[in-house]
Amino acid sequence: MSISAKIGCAPQTLNEWVKKAEVDSGKRAGIPTDMAEKMKALERENRELRQANEILRKASAYFAMAELDRRSK
Repeated sequence: MSISAKIGCAPQTLNEWVKKAEVDSGKRAGIPTDMAEKMKALERENRELRQANEILRKASAYFAMAELDRRSK
């Protein structure tokens, strides 16, 4: 608590920083910061690719129906 007061942050914040530093250095179990950031980026990319695939699937179905309509006339 005395250190957190000296650097101007809440004790809980300082405690979280210490825990994160221990995880990153391998002294404590958990997912290191760099790995968590990579996972977050990959999850975002995966979500974007799923959305793009859905758009392409719908566009393909739309144009297939338009082609069938064109051929039936």
